[in-house]
Amino acid sequence: MNLSANAMSLKSSWKDECGIFGIWNHAEAAKLAYLGLYAMQHRGQESAGIVTLDTHGYKPAHKVHKSLGLVADVFNENILNKLTGSAAIGHVRYSTTGDNLIANAQPLCSILLSGPVALAHNGNIVNASILRKALQSEGAIFQATNDTEVLLHLLAKNPSNHLVTALIESLKKISGAYSFTILAHDRLLAVRDPFGFRPLVLGQIKSALGIGYVIASETCAFDLIGAQYLREVEPGEIIEITAEGLKSFNFKSEKSVKHKTAHCVFEHVYFARPDSVVFGKSVYSSRKKFGEQLAIESGIDADVVIPVPDSGVPSAIGYSQKSGIPFEFGIIRNHYIGRTFIQPAQSIRDIGVKIKLNPQPEILKGKRVIVIDDSLVRGTTSQKIIHLIRQAGAREVHLRIASPPTTGPCYYGVDTPQKSELIASNNSLEQIRDYIGADSLAYLSEKGMWQAINSGPENFCAACFNGDYPTSLEGVENKKIQENKI
Repeated sequence: MNLSANAMSLKSSWKDECGIFGIWNHAEAAKLAYLGLYAMQHRGQESAGIVTLDTHGYKPAHKVHKSLGLVADVFNENILNKLTGSAAIGHVRYSTTGDNLIANAQPLCSILLSGPVALAHNGNIVNASILRKALQSEGAIFQATNDTEVLLHLLAKNPSNHLVTALIESLKKISGAYSFTILAHDRLLAVRDPFGFRPLVLGQIKSALGIGYVIASETCAFDLIGAQYLREVEPGEIIEITAEGLKSFNFKSEKSVKHKTAHCVFEHVYFARPDSVVFGKSVYSSRKKFGEQLAIESGIDADVVIPVPDSGVPSAIGYSQKSGIPFEFGIIRNHYIGRTFIQPAQSIRDIGVKIKLNPQPEILKGKRVIVIDDSLVRGTTSQKIIHLIRQAGAREVHLRIASPPTTGPCYYGVDTPQKSELIASNNSLEQIRDYIGADSLAYLSEKGMWQAINSGPENFCAACFNGDYPTSLEGVENKKIQENKI
C-alpha cells in the first residue's frame, strides 16, 4: 500500500475545540463559571480563563485570571475568591488557529469607546488573515496570533459608542464559524454566526440576587450548576442581557440557498459530551442511532461488539442492540493520564496507545470481534488498536466506523489534518483495511448518517465528509487551499 509518509507517521486523532461560558446576576459568578468550564473540559485542554464584572467599586471593572493548563490546574479557591462580581465569562481552549501561548489564552480583554470589554470565542474566523493584514496596514497592533483578536480590533475601530451597534457592523465583515460571549461594563452578550456552526445555548438560574442567566457551548454545563435550559441562541442572533432583562437582535444577511443552517455534524459524531443536547438533539441518542444504522448497512457475523472508549460507546451499544451480538468492554481506558507521560528509556511498542487503552484477553481471546469507533482520520491509531486486539487473542477483527469517510479538512474550528494526511482521501476502502490490519472495514454512509439524526445536508455542515463548504474560504492559509485544491 502506498500511503504518504505523513499519513503513516502522524498521530491519528481529532482535537477538541473551544468551550465558552457566560453568567449574569449571580453572587458566585466566578465559581459557577469554573464549574461550567469544568463540565466542558473535553472541548479544550490547552488553556482556561475567567473574566468577572465587579460593580462594587468606584466604577465597574473586569477582573481576569487565565493561564495554560486544565481548568482544575488554572484555578483554585483562593483565585476564584479574588474574581469578585455577579457576572462572568469563561473559556477553555484548543488552538485551531494560533500557537499555544499565554497571549492566546482567552477571554481576550480590551477598552472600547463604550468601555471595557472581554471576549471568548468558539469557532474559526475564516477570513481572519485578510482582516488582520488590513487592520495592521491601518496601524492596529496585535498582541496574539489567534483569529479572535480580529473582532476586538474591529470593535475598537468602530466609531459607535453603542456596543451592539458596533458589534453588528463588525460581524458583517467576518466570515466563518463563531459563537461568542462578550462581557462589557454593564451587559453580557451571546452571539452565534448566521449558519449556526457551533452550539450555543441559553439557560436560567436562581440566585440570592434573583433570576440569573447562563450561556454555554453545551447543556452539560447547565446540568452541573443546576441551571434550567431555555433555548438555543439562534443562528444570526445576538442576545443582550442587562439589569433590565433580555433583548434579541438579528444580524443575518443573505447566505447560500443550499444551507438553511450549517450545524457541525461532528459535534454529534465526536465533540460534544454524550449527555448534552446539541442543535436540539440528544448527542447520546444520535450516536446510538449511528451504531444502529451501521449494523443495518454493514452487519457481519461475530461473537462480540466492543467500543473504542469513550466516544465509541453509544454507537457500539446501538450496533449491539440492532445486530443482537453481545456488547462488552473489550478495551479498558485509563482516564487518569496527565498532559505529560515519561516513557522508559527502552522503547515499548505502541506505548502511546497502550498507556490509554488496554485490551482484555478474557473477553477477546478466540473471538470474532467487531470494533466500533467514532471516526477514522489518519488510520495510525486504528492500526495500533487492531494490533493490540490481535495480541489479546482475537480470531477476527472487524472495524466499523460510526461516521462517513473523512476526506476533507475543516476550516470552521476543528483541527483536522490537511487532505494529504487524511487516509480516506487518498486510498480505497481495501487499501485502508489492509493498512490498519482489519479483517473487514466499513463506514456509516452519509445517507445513513442523515437518517440517524433525522435531518439533512441543508441543515448541517458535513464538509469533512462531502467537501461541501457552506461559506467562502477566501482568507484561509494559501498552502491549505492549494494543497486541497479548493
